[in-house]
Amino acid sequence: TIKEGQALTKAVRDNGVILAVGSQQRSDANFQHAVKMVQDGKLGKIERINAYVGAPPVPYDLPEEAVPADLNWPLWLGPSEYVHYNAQLNPPISLDPDQNEQFWGAWRWYKELGGGFTTDWGAHMFDIAQWAIGMDKSGPVEIIPAGYEATEFLTFIYENGVVMTEEPFNEQMTKGVKFWGDKGWIEISRDHYIASDDSLLPTTIETTEGAYETQIPHLTNFIESLKNRTEPVVPVEIGHSSCVVCTLGNIAYDLGRPIKWNPATETFVDDPEADANRLFHKTYANGYSL
Repeated sequence: TIKEGQALTKAVRDNGVILAVGSQQRSDANFQHAVKMVQDGKLGKIERINAYVGAPPVPYDLPEEAVPADLNWPLWLGPSEYVHYNAQLNPPISLDPDQNEQFWGAWRWYKELGGGFTTDWGAHMFDIAQWAIGMDKSGPVEIIPAGYEATEFLTFIYENGVVMTEEPFNEQMTKGVKFWGDKGWIEISRDHYIASDDSLLPTTIETTEGAYETQIPHLTNFIESLKNRTEPVVPVEIGHSSCVVCTLGNIAYDLGRPIKWNPATETFVDDPEADANRLFHKTYANGYSL
């Protein structure tokens, strides 16, 4: 929830500890180059951004299965509301990738437990978008859900006039981001980088989908931050603000209407219904508290 992110940020700063957020794309040379092109004005004035993130979460509908004898299901659920067990929620992970029929737990796709693609990939692609347009530690001022009146895609409107839409995956692009300026465009993901002009391309384009090359410098930065007591490349405030964007999208979906947000105070604008939303702050189950 947004309140949990606020509490985490405060705890990190109050206790003087180092927290690095796993937004490893910020340590990827391709994404760094694309962001630099945007920030250096090579695309001109940025007008809109397409974030290819995917769909929001859906209500839990998996059939009930018997809980394995070695699994404490209430403990696994933690503070989340009760849902019955299904093996797809937490599939066993083998050290042999070929043995993993479903590597990622399906809990992430259901609104009772996760945030769907909106948070799963939004945390990566919305993060790159915010970084590029100078909105780190900030965010949108209005969020409009897909399906509201004539709105086709989940839409984020920033105070500087930039409009970002959450786009569905397609054959040309999955899990990426496209920047549109009045002088050109750049489209980038973990496995490709294309642009309206060759001058916007990096000298070497590397693919990292399914590999760990991009994680090595990110982890190295974290270790160096611990040793030197310096800020990591993605400190807690930036990670929190990027996650807030994702969660605001799902709150707009929950309410089925636009919401207005003050990123400076991290509060909704005259909206008690949004204030009470479970994704802003929720009541915990199983005796948990914050």
